[in-house]
Amino acid sequence: MKRQMPLYRLLTLVILLALFLAACGGSNQTTNNAPPANENTSSSNDNQPAAAPTTPPAAPTDEPVVAMGEPLKIGVMSDLTGSLALFGNEMWAGLRLGFEYATDGTMMAGNRPIELIIRDDVSDVETGAAAARQLIEAEGVEILIGNSSSAVALQVQQIAAENEVVYFAAPAASPAITGDNFNPYTFRVCRNSAQDGLTMAQWSIENIGTDYLILAEDYAFGQATAAGFQAAFGAFGGNFLTEQPIYAPSDTTDFTPYIQQIKNANPDGLILIWASNTSGAVMYEQLTSQGITGNIPFITGFSSNDLVKLLDPGNIGAVGLIVYHYTVPNTAANDWLVEQHLAQFNGYPDLFSECGFATAQAVVAALDATNGDTTGEVLIAALEGLSFAGPKGTYSIRAQDHQALASMYIVKLISVNDPNDAFFELVGEVSGETSAPPCTAPGRCE
Repeated sequence: MKRQMPLYRLLTLVILLALFLAACGGSNQTTNNAPPANENTSSSNDNQPAAAPTTPPAAPTDEPVVAMGEPLKIGVMSDLTGSLALFGNEMWAGLRLGFEYATDGTMMAGNRPIELIIRDDVSDVETGAAAARQLIEAEGVEILIGNSSSAVALQVQQIAAENEVVYFAAPAASPAITGDNFNPYTFRVCRNSAQDGLTMAQWSIENIGTDYLILAEDYAFGQATAAGFQAAFGAFGGNFLTEQPIYAPSDTTDFTPYIQQIKNANPDGLILIWASNTSGAVMYEQLTSQGITGNIPFITGFSSNDLVKLLDPGNIGAVGLIVYHYTVPNTAANDWLVEQHLAQFNGYPDLFSECGFATAQAVVAALDATNGDTTGEVLIAALEGLSFAGPKGTYSIRAQDHQALASMYIVKLISVNDPNDAFFELVGEVSGETSAPPCTAPGRCE
């Protein structure tokens, strides 16, 4: 039996990257996210916007920093100008602040000065793979970080392993990265999308109903995320009205056949898993024009601040998951992140700022433990089982599959126009252990 809820109290959680172009039309995040002075920001993409200068951080001491070891080059790949640029720039800004925080402003780790070399992968598999090879072979980087797109990350992690270079996926969220596609050189400090379903499953079934459909984008991220929601909701007694999720191609322009399937099934809730910009906008428009929006609750999650601002005020009161919002965690690391993000980037940290920040913390902690040794065997041993205090509290990297566990959040939307982007009220914190995705790395999970 379905639970009926007032329209504005339904779970209408819209994380649609489809709104990306409209969200970013008023400001260019890349031009505001200037790197610290000691970074090499050359890019293989000639169209990357020029970075604007920022005020450099104050020196942590009155004594000069003396480089005692060989410089350490770290390659970073992020979508700075492509379809996932909103998320890619969030990660890139957070990463730089994370290195600053973890090194107390020295940009030294393991007694070695750090140099970050950024490449714009535009969320394209061929571009990302070429950037990874160029960073390793031509630039001589010893660690790789990045990729907004899971499809790109799944290729880059293989290139890293072939070259025995440790790779941190950030913020690519496909469970396959630390699951079926696992290799010992890959780590992920950011959230795994399987955690989304585990965070929302119990709340949804208790507050919405038991019968669901999934409409997902037909590529690696969509398929893996859909599998995670199926497993999580099934574990709490949820029922799916189709044997397989409803998959649609990324370039779909007419969602009518899929919407008709949804209408015919009449589920308690519709789980939306979509990440492409233009087709996502079309999907949301057609869900609204064809009578789904407001009648069947959407289950995904709240997204970046710019996208929340585009939500209809009628969504106020909705409850759903969020990976990170600057107003939620009460930690020293988050306080510092918020303060410095405002000072250096003239805005609040956003959805994946935490992902970059915590990844930098893990890199620095491991390098300090190895005294700067980036040899695969040594660095892997330092990272497996590593725990540290980051923006969301305690992060712990599982030795089995190299997936970090950290808190996720259920929040209530209280505003879509707050001048300080204070859009949410905390409903509940779901610990890293409670939201831990299953270990699926082949041969590693006994």
